[in-house]
Amino acid sequence: MHKGAIKAGAILAALSIVLGAFGAHALKEILDAEQLQVFDTAVRYQMYHALALLIVGILHKEFFNKQIDLAGVFFIAGILLFSGSLYTICYLQYQQTAIPALIGIMTPLGGICFIIGWILLLIGVAKKV
Repeated sequence: MHKGAIKAGAILAALSIVLGAFGAHALKEILDAEQLQVFDTAVRYQMYHALALLIVGILHKEFFNKQIDLAGVFFIAGILLFSGSLYTICYLQYQQTAIPALIGIMTPLGGICFIIGWILLLIGVAKKV
């Protein structure tokens, strides 16, 4: 997982920069302030957890265990569910389309994945100490 976590972290971090710039420039003209704030939240949490993936990849060598690897999996799942659902909500609001309940449920599930990832990271590091 270590190389995969580092690669995924780098790709997702770069993508968050692209999306952040897109939001700050192109979307400023078409989304309202509340929608922009939702989009910004998605970008920020994507970046935070892309950096967390880099940490997982770096720690993998020193603290090699299942919890460290699972932390990376949960961070990726969190990004897809949390940030992905917020991006989708912004798009659907822009399109003036009803937001399916499933999309709204994905956001807190993504947040739970983030929390589980951080707890697993803590457990994985604590096992070694």
